[in-house]
Amino acid sequence: MMVPGPEDHVDLVVAQWRDERPELDVASMEVFGRLARLAKHCERARTEALAPFGFKEGEFDVLATLRRAGAPYELSPTQLYRSLMLSSGAITNRLMRLEQAGLVERIPNPQDGRGMAVRLTREGLALIDRAVNVHVDTLNLLLGGLNRDDRTTLASLLKRALLALPGEALVPDGARWERGERM
Repeated sequence: MMVPGPEDHVDLVVAQWRDERPELDVASMEVFGRLARLAKHCERARTEALAPFGFKEGEFDVLATLRRAGAPYELSPTQLYRSLMLSSGAITNRLMRLEQAGLVERIPNPQDGRGMAVRLTREGLALIDRAVNVHVDTLNLLLGGLNRDDRTTLASLLKRALLALPGEALVPDGARWERGERM
């Protein structure tokens, strides 16, 4: 299925497999090879762009998840770890660091008097708003070779591929939407 245009590293890998094992259908290798390489570029660029904010492993994601939840920017630890696909232990460590930094606070959960919720502080909200701007600018630069229609088409195709996998479709869960299956 060689993609037209200049060759990239994935073209070389696929051509080598076609030479060595011509009976293999390696079209999926082209897709996943490019997705993997894009993911590496994205992670490297994201790490560099967010470095001035001083985030440690996964802290940006926790703050961003609270921010996109909308005012009052709070969720239960369970909602956080499900949204981020992390273990409860991993989220606990991140929350402790963020709380010590004054970026989040633990409060009694308004929906469940027995539990706790995590809320962005004013400082956390200001920091994540600045960081999200940098993050979005970085992602836009990474996709600078694609016009808006290309980006929409790519997003649609990737969504279709994800929805064909178990646990990716969202289902209603009370007032929120959650993944259909736990991974």
